[in-house]
Amino acid sequence: MATSGTATFNPDVANIIEEAYERAGIEGRSGYELRSATRSLNLVLTEWSNRGVNLWTLEQGTISLVAGDGQYDLPTDTVDLIQHSLRDLSGNDIDIRRISVDSWASIVNKTTSGRPTQIFIERLIAPRVNLWPVPDQEYTLVYWRMRRLQDAGTPDKTADVPFRFIPALTSGLAYHLHCKKSVIDPQRLEMLAQRYKEDWMDATYEDRERASFFIRPRVK
Repeated sequence: MATSGTATFNPDVANIIEEAYERAGIEGRSGYELRSATRSLNLVLTEWSNRGVNLWTLEQGTISLVAGDGQYDLPTDTVDLIQHSLRDLSGNDIDIRRISVDSWASIVNKTTSGRPTQIFIERLIAPRVNLWPVPDQEYTLVYWRMRRLQDAGTPDKTADVPFRFIPALTSGLAYHLHCKKSVIDPQRLEMLAQRYKEDWMDATYEDRERASFFIRPRVK
């Protein structure tokens, strides 16, 4: 028997919502219910940003540093920086150490000039980085960031997730939709929660870093 010869399954938001409604045991497809489901889908996507590093959201970026300026804005959809280094005019990359707010606050003279060796990341609504010492010449900050997942958008759009996470996204939405019912079926809710947990664990186990990982103490 011949196979399809394709591997392009990637349902749009409307199909994910329809599947989730069926799993949640909800009938009816009014305009309000569609808006409600889209809102819940956006909440699921937002929730995933709190669950760790989603590898498909990692992006490399750069910031051109100028002498005398130690504070720079990051893209507003940045969740956090995963790695960062300083590139000098010769093209050499040098690691810089991330410090906490306590360490940043304890720096007596934050206007000291030199080659930056430390970075403090302010995870504000509009995130930014602070470098110390303040750059004494032109450098480039090279970083890898985790960005926010894009909004669900209109029903004809596809979700900002790889195909591996479509089952988890559908299960998560079905669970959230059933939670919003006026009369909740405890057994179905428990089943949906367990299915969501299993689908999420399966997807995140596959979506992991394959390289060897070593922990070395910092020796001064």
